[in-house]
Amino acid sequence: MADPYSILGVPRTASEKDIKSAYRALAKELHPDRNAGKPNAAERFAEVTQAYDLLSDKDKRARFDRGEIDAEGNPTGPFGFGGGAGGGFAGAQRGYRHDGFEGFGDSAGSEGIDLGDIFEGLFGGRGGMGGGAGAGARRRPAPRGANVTYTLKVPFNEAARREPQRVTLADGKTIDLKLPPGLVDGQQVRLGGKGEQGPGGYGDAIITIEITPSPYFERDGDNILLEVPISLNEAVEGAKVRIPTVEGPVMMTVAPGSSSGKILRLKGRGFTRKNGERGDQLVTLLVDVPAEDPDLKARLEGWSDSRDLRARFAI
Repeated sequence: MADPYSILGVPRTASEKDIKSAYRALAKELHPDRNAGKPNAAERFAEVTQAYDLLSDKDKRARFDRGEIDAEGNPTGPFGFGGGAGGGFAGAQRGYRHDGFEGFGDSAGSEGIDLGDIFEGLFGGRGGMGGGAGAGARRRPAPRGANVTYTLKVPFNEAARREPQRVTLADGKTIDLKLPPGLVDGQQVRLGGKGEQGPGGYGDAIITIEITPSPYFERDGDNILLEVPISLNEAVEGAKVRIPTVEGPVMMTVAPGSSSGKILRLKGRGFTRKNGERGDQLVTLLVDVPAEDPDLKARLEGWSDSRDLRARFAI
């Protein structure tokens, strides 16, 4: 894999926030669901995700910057082994064929040269390498299987309640996915070892969560917004009205003399924050006056509001 900083398009001095922002933008652009029929996009998506996995981990990022691990998170060995740049034997652990190296004899076989034997001759035995050529010539770990990506659509109300979601994986198995606190639309959840099988083990499952819009709720950060129409008599006299919440319907008290635009707060009825606390539901009252109501006109005949409601405009 190429340099993870180059893959995400950020400098080595990039902050965690910059790295996260770059990843989200690229993941949104390259997501397989938006690039059907473009295999290169899927490969780039996996590459971008792998780069983010490394750079978002403080310990791995520091070790990579120090040259202790490569871009795939594998240890870099001495003398350039493990894919380290500038190492004279970089890539040797993958096994070169002996064609063109007749001087080494047939013991190398068709599979590749035994570098341990070479080092033994150069350093006077395996122990001459200060730990043994066997340690320096270790092959890189076998690659894990490919990651598998999924898109999970979660209804607005269930996302706000963090209701577990049943997910069917590619192997036919089902799991109950717990939605994380601080959930936002487009967030990805990684399930370790739930991807495809490879020589070095299973890859991961990466689930992108899409929150389905509500027909009447809107989200504002961790709060939920709702506009509720009330009648003129409910506004003037006050009333108890039944309104929806993500937890189910509740009765809300409208105080006498309530005007359009007044906001009532239902605490703890919003989305869950990362700290485990919940936001609120903010209810905006809208006084709905009928356009043509002879009875209402008759009742108001001879009455007028003497207040100067637009005095603040100074016009």
